[in-house]
Amino acid sequence: MVATTDEEKEVAKSEVEAKKLVLEKFHRWIKVFGKKQLERMPTQKIWDHVIDIKEGFILRKGKVYPLSREEREEV
Repeated sequence: MVATTDEEKEVAKSEVEAKKLVLEKFHRWIKVFGKKQLERMPTQKIWDHVIDIKEGFILRKGKVYPLSREEREEV
């Protein structure tokens, strides 16, 4: 019998809990839903970039796409 560490037990427990919450069709990627993966920062990639905002720029709320009255009420 192989002894497992507390960390391995925690990972296994996390995967079991994730399987309860995640749809079955996503179970092959279950490790990415684990607690350990969620707590770490993603690695930096070459396509990462900074979005420079101009001095004095004020964010405004805008519509992503137009909705009918019925669609707005539903949302």
